[in-house]
Amino acid sequence: MPIAPTPSTPALGGSRWNTFPAAGTALTAREFFTATEPLLQGVIDDNALTAADGEVLEAQIRATLALGTRETSLPLAVGPGSSPAARELGTQAEEIGHELASWAAAALERLLADRIALPAGPLVVRSHCYGHLLTPPATDLLLGRRGGPVTMQLYNEWLHQVVLLRDALLPFTNWQDVPLLITPTGLRHIEPARDAFLTELLVRRIRHASIVAFARHAVTGTSGTSSTSGTSGTPNPSGPAGYGFEASGGTALPAVLDQPPLSAPRYLLTWRPDPAADETVTHVAELRDYYAAPRTLVEHLPPATTAPGPRPGRITGRVVAGPVAGGARTAAIELTHDGATARVDLGQALRGHRFAHRPDGATGDVPADAPVADAPVADPPAAADVWTALRASGLVWTQAGDAVLDATGQGDLVVLALLGRLYPENVTLHPADRPVTHPAERATASGDGPSRLVVRIDPPQAD
Repeated sequence: MPIAPTPSTPALGGSRWNTFPAAGTALTAREFFTATEPLLQGVIDDNALTAADGEVLEAQIRATLALGTRETSLPLAVGPGSSPAARELGTQAEEIGHELASWAAAALERLLADRIALPAGPLVVRSHCYGHLLTPPATDLLLGRRGGPVTMQLYNEWLHQVVLLRDALLPFTNWQDVPLLITPTGLRHIEPARDAFLTELLVRRIRHASIVAFARHAVTGTSGTSSTSGTSGTPNPSGPAGYGFEASGGTALPAVLDQPPLSAPRYLLTWRPDPAADETVTHVAELRDYYAAPRTLVEHLPPATTAPGPRPGRITGRVVAGPVAGGARTAAIELTHDGATARVDLGQALRGHRFAHRPDGATGDVPADAPVADAPVADPPAAADVWTALRASGLVWTQAGDAVLDATGQGDLVVLALLGRLYPENVTLHPADRPVTHPAERATASGDGPSRLVVRIDPPQAD
């Protein structure tokens, strides 16, 4: 809930634009946006703005939050050749930016007609410039004959806080539900973490661990814990690189845990409220380096049966969390089938999902290295059945040509576990109602790379 002023809390006005406690508080996007409205009211009051001026400021915030404009605050160019992470974050930026701009338009209209009372008097803040470009009409309005230093600094602080809000929410699918840490500087405390996050996004292929670290900073104020990382025992002063985290009141884990693997985002997180969560814990993979994991050739496993008759029973799965050690924990997908059990590290399963290829047109998610044109071929030969593969030692792979693992009829969590059991290079998720295509060569130049493993799964359900 928004923080209400108390007798011991300074009233809004003077140089104070918020009443957030020194230790910070947790607010959702809507609550924080509402808390910034006194800054917008100060702009209106200092400049005696009218409804016509509101249109200028609305156009400014839309240009700032959009992608591809002169005034954009996120110069992210997204196209067919972009990485999956960049495409997902770009889509997030457009969606969140559009919604925040709509909130701003509604707030301007309301504040122009029904102003917020500031009992301590007009706001006068010192807002350090962050270099946001203004449209020519906004420049004239805020810096021209009708504007001035007070108006400009008030608007600069409001604009920057909204930009920080948009960026803090980028990692989350359900961004409106995320409790962000808010301090007396609003969201300015995330600036160093945001700079590192955006630099990596804009100049290289951003790592999933970097997205998680920034998300964790936005929620908790810290990017990690001082502990050992994974199972290697190597000290990591900046904290372990993780695939998710727990914080007071909930967990942030990859979206695929409650979405179909074929269509789920690869890199985005979903915030899941959990009253039992009361400390910051990083979720880490058991293996930091999957290259070093033992491997089993799929052709060395008992082959899948092709005899007519009933299919083997359905495999069930659930996520089981491990104990906390040094601020981190691992988790596993625990699988049960005909009284037998198997376990697959959740971190490796999520890694396998991020790396898996998806056929062009299956979900609208086209890998950056997808071939220009795939040609239909005969189905690859059947390999081991899913349960045998799930119980194999190490990571399953093949160098003997394309092979298929038939996971149709199995639940999403079982498919995810299977991805965690396969060596995560040259694995393709494939809907069972589509013909298999022959991809461009993806083996290494030396010829010793893995052949393709096709995981055949149920096609997406129509809405």
